[in-house]
Amino acid sequence: MLTYLVNSTIMNNVQYRRRDALNKTVTSREAILAASQKLVMEKGLQAVNMRTVASVCGVAVGSVYNYFPSKAELLTATVENVWREIFHMPEGSVQFLNFADSVAWVYERIQKGSKQYPGFFTLHSMSFAAGEKETGRLKMEQYFDHMKTELCRVLKMDQCVNPEAFNDKLTPQSFVDLVFTNITLSLLEEKRDCSALIEIIKRVIY
Repeated sequence: MLTYLVNSTIMNNVQYRRRDALNKTVTSREAILAASQKLVMEKGLQAVNMRTVASVCGVAVGSVYNYFPSKAELLTATVENVWREIFHMPEGSVQFLNFADSVAWVYERIQKGSKQYPGFFTLHSMSFAAGEKETGRLKMEQYFDHMKTELCRVLKMDQCVNPEAFNDKLTPQSFVDLVFTNITLSLLEEKRDCSALIEIIKRVIY
């Protein structure tokens, strides 16, 4: 009987230690998002779900729910992190004064992002379930709007722009919209070169 009690106590202690270790493996929102991004990188956004992320982190599913109450919130946060990583510009980097160069940089970052996260740009807005798709689309539009605002800022600062390049019909904002639409179309068509777009930009505004 004594042997049984001792063994039982040992087993219970081991189980508790394993459970505690499991629950403490991930103690931050950032660690869970890092695991989600790894899944996107290796298997695509469609691979991200609560159970899979918990498995990658080595924790119980409930631990993930503590930080993200739903799959939609986890997906949205993951998408936001991916966008932020792709278009992150390190502090102290040179600020663009030339509009054509800034467009080339955006295109280059998208191309690198496409390689790092295969299918992300063409699939992520469609990877949300019916009730979640709108959230993903809005998040994508927020980042697109942010990039277009930055391109407009650089365009207005570009001292090489021909003063007569714009008028009421072709404003700096509408020009940036056209350029960005061309970037996204090239992305969908998986074009690897933006030299033609850069040449058109130079002929129009310089």
